[in-house]
Amino acid sequence: MGRMMQWNKTNNSDNMFKVSILFTFTLALLLFSLPAAVHGARLELVHRNHDRFTGGKLDRVEAFKGFVQRDNHRRLQINQRLGYDDDYDTRRRAAETDSDTSEAEMPLLTGRDLGIGEYFVQVKVGTPGQKLWLAADTGSEFTWFNCYSREKADVPRQSPKKKRLRRPRSHHHHHHHRGSKNHTRTKKKARNKNKNDPCIGVYCPDKSRTFHAVTCASRKCKVDLSDLFSLTYCPNPSDPCLYDIGYADGSSAKGFFGTDSIILGSSNGKEEKLNNLTVGCTQEMLDGINFNEETGGILGLGYFKDSFIDKASSKYGSQFSYCLVDHLSHRDVPSVLTLGGHKAKLLAEMQKTELILFPPFYGVSVVGISLGNQMLNITPEVWNFNAQGGTIVDTGTTLTALLTPAYDPVFEGLTKPLSTVKRLAAEDFGALEFCFESDGFDDKIVPRLAFHFAGGAKFEPPVKSYIIDVAPQVKCIGIVPILGVAGVNVIGNIMQQDHLWDFDFGKHTVGFAPSACS
Repeated sequence: MGRMMQWNKTNNSDNMFKVSILFTFTLALLLFSLPAAVHGARLELVHRNHDRFTGGKLDRVEAFKGFVQRDNHRRLQINQRLGYDDDYDTRRRAAETDSDTSEAEMPLLTGRDLGIGEYFVQVKVGTPGQKLWLAADTGSEFTWFNCYSREKADVPRQSPKKKRLRRPRSHHHHHHHRGSKNHTRTKKKARNKNKNDPCIGVYCPDKSRTFHAVTCASRKCKVDLSDLFSLTYCPNPSDPCLYDIGYADGSSAKGFFGTDSIILGSSNGKEEKLNNLTVGCTQEMLDGINFNEETGGILGLGYFKDSFIDKASSKYGSQFSYCLVDHLSHRDVPSVLTLGGHKAKLLAEMQKTELILFPPFYGVSVVGISLGNQMLNITPEVWNFNAQGGTIVDTGTTLTALLTPAYDPVFEGLTKPLSTVKRLAAEDFGALEFCFESDGFDDKIVPRLAFHFAGGAKFEPPVKSYIIDVAPQVKCIGIVPILGVAGVNVIGNIMQQDHLWDFDFGKHTVGFAPSACS
């Protein structure tokens, strides 16, 4: 061994040269084996029940009833929007004439129409940056802000325009479907302004050097934004491009389009900026069940041309991910949204399945559900998008919802081992079907539920994600039925908790892996 460590003096320079090459080659291997530097933006997702918004005063029962109420409205609107309801009212007040174009179109609603507002992010908008809290929603492609401006969105009363619905889209196929509409006008109500400073928590485009209004005579207004509520009303070519949105729950919003910068946090602690993002300046809102004057706005995470996600993809790559922490957890770990790539370690652990786009929704191909490793007898039509079924992954829906042919066997399988628990009145907890006293409950008696996806991927959430806490010492089965013969199944945000979810438009995949979100 001693001889092996000795240097031959006559060949010392050759040996040093060889060692140098070996060291360089080894270092190169090490560098290539390390995770690539993450380039992207990182946002903290704050749940609506966080102390930051509730001041530490939260009635969990009432909060849970609010979840159920918002979920019911949101699921109805999602199914209507996908064309699963022939009486769908687009409530689009714009556009006076019908279009004969063969291009597939859909009526686009804001996330507030879909009952959003479970997670919020803080961003800066404009130059200099104005801080706003926005509802982050994968069910909306339109980013808009509660706005105060000298420019006035004087929207005339107009007749609705019929629109065609865009059907599911993946890299394999395209489908189209038509829905019918019925319009109801809601009463207008001006926003209250802060008497001292109207720009506190409100977007003021007049104070931003990078804001540019979209004019009503521009191609952007007439063509590019025609699917984002833009009105054809244009008394003067230099006037702003207007939108006016009314909702079935009595909510409404109207304002004008523009472009501006939005400033986000990044994975390395520095600020990242997206320039020339198309945004809405909402000047008037009418309260409803889902939306009120305190709404800072919506960060639309849904996929659509010229949306926030589309703009972010052009800078950070066609990928975004999020990780939702149990919102009842006392761990000081935030839920996070990441635009761009993430750590190689988690990439290796991820299971992946096909991403099916229903702009703005994110669809997945479920092939079945198992309980305790036993596949349940569920008719395949439940998972078929072309049979008015299918499944989406949605952050704005709290509880997972299944069509009754899937819900019934899941419910039966989960309740069998709970035959000895003390049942409680379901109507006291948002009308869930099965609630019980949880004192002494051991979740090991509950069979593990798993969603099986096309390609072999298997999502197996923890028991706490479907036998959920709704009040102190009270648990319920946190899955609800979708009544009727048609409807899209929804994997809600409680079921998604404690996992990293990755959406890759370039590879047409949805990936997921267990994660502590740290």
